[in-house]
Amino acid sequence: MVAKQTIFVNEFTNGILDPDQEMLGPVEDGGHIIANTAPGCWGPMITPCLRGGHEVTKPVYVEGAEVGDAIAIKIKNIQVTSTVTSSGNDKPVEGRFLGDPFVAVKCPECGEMHPETFIDGTGPEAIRCKNCGADVTPFVFTNGYTIAFDPDRKIGVTLNKAAAEKVATDGKKYMSTPENSVQNPIVTFAPHDMVGTVARLRPFLGQLGTTPSRKFPDSHNAGDFGQFLINAPHEYGLSKEQLEERTDGHMDINRVREGAIVLCPVKVPGGGVYIGDMHAMQGNGEIAGHTTDVAGIVSLQVHVIKGLKLEGPILLPVEEDLPYLAKPMTNAEKERALSVANQWGVEKLEESLPISIIGTGANLNEATDIGLKRAAELFGITIPEVMNRATITGSIEIGRHPGVVTITFLAPIHYLEKIGLTELVRNQYLK
Repeated sequence: MVAKQTIFVNEFTNGILDPDQEMLGPVEDGGHIIANTAPGCWGPMITPCLRGGHEVTKPVYVEGAEVGDAIAIKIKNIQVTSTVTSSGNDKPVEGRFLGDPFVAVKCPECGEMHPETFIDGTGPEAIRCKNCGADVTPFVFTNGYTIAFDPDRKIGVTLNKAAAEKVATDGKKYMSTPENSVQNPIVTFAPHDMVGTVARLRPFLGQLGTTPSRKFPDSHNAGDFGQFLINAPHEYGLSKEQLEERTDGHMDINRVREGAIVLCPVKVPGGGVYIGDMHAMQGNGEIAGHTTDVAGIVSLQVHVIKGLKLEGPILLPVEEDLPYLAKPMTNAEKERALSVANQWGVEKLEESLPISIIGTGANLNEATDIGLKRAAELFGITIPEVMNRATITGSIEIGRHPGVVTITFLAPIHYLEKIGLTELVRNQYLK
């Protein structure tokens, strides 16, 4: 099939990233992917027929991407289309799932696995099994809110009971759920525990990555949520060793926003780029477990980087999002540094540029260790050197609690040249 310059995506998975499923495309190297994405966590979480906790786009085949390469994904544009959404902290409902409420929902009355559902009214008991009519939602809120956005998508305000219930009667309209999405809109629950709270929007993608080399529930394609798959009783259970086949596409790092670049590993032919779980805003850590899931339009550009073998993603955030110590040195700072070097007989200063390596693991300590190891292997240096550089020219930052971090530091340009990233990183920060 001839590769296209632009691929338009409005189709979704059933929650499973499957390397054996046919991909969309191909899109040419340097081409564009434009997608209408479905809301993430909560809608799929209350839709038992979805088997992964999210509803991400069908993966796109990138021409020329072979196993052992990387794909640089430039986020050109993110536009929120939802006008209202709901979110909050969750509580699983016992008796309604087999081992994992994100992956294997079971009707508590008829016992059907992954049952189809219908909506009956509003509130947390509105999701019903089509087979027997039982209340089948595997999650409820412990503290939740419904939030409406201004027309320019700059500010959100949480709603009172009457307004939340009005939204609940026409959830797909207010959430702008894409036509091919099957999820139940979470605004149906009409949560309203916080009223009149004002929040700024800064949309980003919670899911952006490539397809793993084995079947993965999409929300579990990371080292922290992936722990639930180890020896799980359902069909997607795997071993600790098999978890290494993940690609860490589910990062929930709020710096994965418009203007950023994400470098993703290619673990299947064509890479299989997928998108989803757009959020309107989120503080570092996503400490509530969930944030404001929204539908939106995303525009990406993809570039294949031959021979760059990665275990997990690399992030090049917009400069504004870099830690203070990792921002590129200004000319004035370089002149001041040169003066110090001359004073002490240092003949040459390092030239450096920022880079952010993603680590995911069972907890933040393990995620940090994995991120440090990935950074050391990327550049062929020692972990203690990475530690030093991240300490004095960067930072360790939480992406998602419990187990996603970024290892950010100023990398010497000759390190970047060795792996073929100098031009890409330079263009990102020295425009």
